[in-house]
Amino acid sequence: MTNEELQAWFAGRLPDGWFTSAPTVSADSEEILVVGTLAEPELGEGTTEDARRQARAARIDRFREETREQRMKVASEAERSFGRKVAWGAACGDVTKHFTTLSIPVMTRLRMPERITLDTLVDAGVARSRSEALAWCVRLVGRHQKDWIAELREALVKVDEVKAKGPA
Repeated sequence: MTNEELQAWFAGRLPDGWFTSAPTVSADSEEILVVGTLAEPELGEGTTEDARRQARAARIDRFREETREQRMKVASEAERSFGRKVAWGAACGDVTKHFTTLSIPVMTRLRMPERITLDTLVDAGVARSRSEALAWCVRLVGRHQKDWIAELREALVKVDEVKAKGPA
């Protein structure tokens, strides 16, 4: 099932009013992540940015608590239908929180220079373990190469389209 089809399924299945627009749905072979945008809390003029961030985080926490039972039902249905776990998240303004997300172990082979890099991050206190250091590196690349990775993903979609048109 494509991401577009998953997006459509969740848009049709989720209760009206949960989010201000259709949720963003992303997936890999193990997990589906559904992130919706919540309405901004009403705050008075002159409210500081820190206070706004606190209110947005509280709005997300309230959504998580109030929708838990319904989200679990939708997730169970999706897990039966698609064979993948469902994770949830919410965004409000500049605050985004993911909850119930999986942490999947990934095997990799690293040569000494790469291991030394990870060990340096651990020794410096940037990460608690090589695993956490590697995850930190992947997040950093994702953040700084976001446009390039998006372009690469678009190219992969086109490759899939061409493959689908090819001989069986």
